[in-house]
This record gives sequence, C-alpha cells and structure tokens, in this order.
Amino acid sequence: MLTAMFLAALVLITVHSQETEETITYTQCTDGYEWDPVRQRCKDIDECEIVPDACKGGMKCVNHYGGYLCLPRTAQIIVNEREEAAAESTSGRNNVIRRTPADPQRAPPNPTHQIQCAAGYEQSDHNVCQDIDECATGAHNCRADQVCVNLRGSFSCQCPPGYQKRGDQCVDIDECTLPPYCHHRCVNTPGSYYCQCNAGFQLASNNHTCVDINECDANNPCAQQCYNILGSFICQCNPGFELSSDRINCEDTDECRTSSYICQYQCVNEPGKFSCVCPEGYQVVGGRTCQDINECETSNECREDEICWNYHGGFRCYPRNPCQEPYVLTSENRCVCPVSNAICRELPYSVVYKYMSIRSDRTVPSDIFQIQATTIYPNTINTFRIKSGNENGEFYLRQTSAVSAMLVLVKSLSGPREHIVDLEMLTVNSLNYRTSSVLRLTIIVGPYAF
Repeated sequence: MLTAMFLAALVLITVHSQETEETITYTQCTDGYEWDPVRQRCKDIDECEIVPDACKGGMKCVNHYGGYLCLPRTAQIIVNEREEAAAESTSGRNNVIRRTPADPQRAPPNPTHQIQCAAGYEQSDHNVCQDIDECATGAHNCRADQVCVNLRGSFSCQCPPGYQKRGDQCVDIDECTLPPYCHHRCVNTPGSYYCQCNAGFQLASNNHTCVDINECDANNPCAQQCYNILGSFICQCNPGFELSSDRINCEDTDECRTSSYICQYQCVNEPGKFSCVCPEGYQVVGGRTCQDINECETSNECREDEICWNYHGGFRCYPRNPCQEPYVLTSENRCVCPVSNAICRELPYSVVYKYMSIRSDRTVPSDIFQIQATTIYPNTINTFRIKSGNENGEFYLRQTSAVSAMLVLVKSLSGPREHIVDLEMLTVNSLNYRTSSVLRLTIIVGPYAF
C-alpha cells in the first residue's frame, strides 16, 4: 500500500494584545505531518511507529514523507538526500512563521490572554494547546468493528489485527491464502489463524514450523523395541516374538508350529524361544539333534557274567558264555562242539554269537552285515544260507565271494524289536568232507529312526 506524500500547509491565526504589540502564530500541518514546536516547523509523522500493524501479509513498513510505504521485505530502498532535504523543506521549513514565545506548549507572558487552538487541540489548565484524544472521549466516527487510533490533532479508524478495510467495513483476512505461514496446515479464524501439524509432528516454539515427534522417547508405545522415523515410528519384537495385528504388541512365535523339522524328535515352545527334547536313551546335541546315549559306558547295569550291548535308544545284557550243551566256549563268543562227542556229528561244528543294532525304518534294500570264513581250506567249496530267523522274508543273503556273503535287509523294520538270524556257511570238498559253521546274529532294531 502506498500513501501519497502531502505538502504541509500552515494556518495562520494572529492575536493582538493590548499591552504589547506581538504576533502569535499557531500552526496546523496537513495530514501526515505535525508541528515541531522546538524547530518551529512541520515535521513528518512516522506512521510505522504509531499505527499498529500498518502493513499486512508479511510486508515491511517504510516511513515516507506525509505517509508510509508497504514493501516486500526483500525490497532495497535508496534515499536521495537532496530529495529528502527538499521534502523536509517543502513540508514546512520555508513556511514557518516564528512566534513569541518560541515554544507553543509554554504559556504566553500574560496568563490572562486567551489562546486559540487548532482543530484537534484544546486549551489546557496551563493555558497551552494540547491534543484531544478523540478515541478516549468518543468524539470519533469509527465503526464498531474498527479500532480508533489517536493521532496528534486527529484520529484514525483502523481495522483490528487480522482484518482489512473493504469499503467502509473491516473484513477478515484469510491468512491461509497468503504466502505460506504454516509448515503443514493452516486454519483461518476470525481475525487470526493458527497452524496444525500432520500426525507424528508437533508445532515448534515459533508456532509455524512442524518438527518430528520422537514417539520412542515421548511415551514408547511399542511393547518391546521402538524405532523412530520421520513423522511416525516402527515397532519390532525381540527374537522369538512377532508383531501382533495392531503392529505394537508382540506375540510369542510358536516355532514348533511353523516347522515340523525344527527338532529331530520333539519341539517344546517357550515364551520367546523353543527347545528340543529327545526320548529316553538319547541326549540333545547341537540344540536340535538327538544322539544315542551309550549306557554301557555311562551306567553299565549288567552283571559280571553278562556283557552289555548298546543299541540305538537303549542297551541289552547278554551272557558272557552263550554256549549250550554240548558246545563249549573256546574264545569270546565262539562255541565249538567237540568231535569226540557223538552228538556233535549232526550239529554245526561251531556257533559264533554276534550282535548289531540298526535304526528303525531303515531304507531298503540295505547291506547290513557281512559273513566271512575265518579258515580257508584248499579244494573246498563254501556256500551260505539263512538257516533260521527269516520266516517273514525280511532278509536276503547274497554271496559276494568264495569265502564271504552279505546279509541284505529287504523289508523295513520298525522298532523296538529283536531279530535272531542264523547264518550258516557249509563247507564241502571232493572227498565228501562236509562241515558247517553258524553265525548267530542278534539284530536289535531301535525305537526311532535316529
């Protein structure tokens, strides 16, 4: 807004006294100026100082001769000193008529003299002209929605802050349509406005800028771990937990439900974790795998006349001397029928006792045991067969050489169970010499596939 510059005009009022011939001149300046009793001239009024909120919309107020300018804050102002001096001279310097006494606010020599004051002034008790405050006395014509501002010798009707004149009325200024005052959202109110921030932000101390709220420091809404991000936050859970549907609380993760292979035997869910357990006869290795416990080494409960045989998931006690009449023990686990005993002619010459263990549900076909002659005679032929213990056809004996054969598991076995299989080696020669040996194999099938 640009207010034009007005030239100062002087109103001359002459009073003649009877006692002394003197001329007293009182002055009235035009709008935008006021009388300077010290310098005896009209001087410019600085509206930027006396008019409340002279400029709107972020403009800056620049005082001008007889008025003021509202300019952008980035505007550069160049003042011509000559013009300034000329303007000041025009505003009253060359039009000053000096009076006696020099100060108009001081009473004349004779206090009985009546003085005449300019419009907007009145005589005081001290016989001087003083400004009339039209705003205080009510001698103004401002509307009810306007604010009266007293000036020296006059008054001005201004709109309240946040309003602007439109004709004779004051209308609300919608600050939200002006260059952005608010960082996020602007809310216009009668005569003012206020700023609002998006969720996750709050107003800074300047009430315009929005700054991020660190929810993790403010009230930490997360049940376990909180990570602040711009305008929001993220919750995370400790290992073994997972976010619930509200994305804030944490629920235990049932690892045992997510996978049936997480443990070799059995999974036990616990808050925030899980553990693997193994059946009796096994121990947990590596947190998840079950390993057989060798009870024969850790807690041998067999008698002295027994030997301990460990298998997958347990152990068995077998007699140290398994020989039965007419067999006699010749070495560990080997029984021989003496040739001097006539009964032995119809029996295998020797019986060797062997023990082995296999896991339950072993993949088939599978080679599980090899039988081999310990003594080799020249010009003899060895044949192998399963003499007993294969009634259900679980096994097959495959000869691999002239002196050896391989026992093959052809049907899967489930434990726990025990199989006793007699493997016979028959030896003959060209002289019709015939003899046989038996390997009595005890196969213990463990209760589990591990």
